[in-house]
Amino acid sequence: MDLREVEPARDRRVRRTRAAVLQATFDLVTARGTTAVTLSEIAEAADVSRRVVYQHFGDLDSVLLESGLDLARRELLPRLAQLHEPVDPRAETLAMARHFAEHQVFYRALLTGPCAFALDRGLISLLLPINRQGVVHLYGDRLTAAAVDDLAAFITGGAGSFVTAWVVAGAPDPEAFTDRLMGVLALLMEVR
Repeated sequence: MDLREVEPARDRRVRRTRAAVLQATFDLVTARGTTAVTLSEIAEAADVSRRVVYQHFGDLDSVLLESGLDLARRELLPRLAQLHEPVDPRAETLAMARHFAEHQVFYRALLTGPCAFALDRGLISLLLPINRQGVVHLYGDRLTAAAVDDLAAFITGGAGSFVTAWVVAGAPDPEAFTDRLMGVLALLMEVR
């Protein structure tokens, strides 16, 4: 038997197992509104053994973190990628707000649970390139590369804190939140 024929099937099984564990985590956390779930419960819901969950993720906090980042990668980033040139900061912000509002119970649990700091950092790393692109679009070559990076990091981190507070408060009205965030960004961009 050629090992090259076996490896892709194994990769598919690994991907399916990981996806099942992440979906089970999402479902349990969303249903309960808390991260107070166990690896045994996640394993049972995913129809895998606890050992498999440990092998793939290590511990509960890692499963929770990866579940949150996976949701953002699978749903939020593609929504943002579907938006076309020219860059429309309001459309991007509204897409982001709608994503977090749709999954508010899940994200609220994660952002108030033991993986909150790691999730915040992870979401910032996912969204930083998008904000960097927006800063470049807005300022063109008027800023140095370092200034672009600094401003994008500042905006992403600040907006992340703003989003976290909004999600924890219940994520009411994504349109109104988008207007608030765009207002803050407009004020920030006017400061010289």
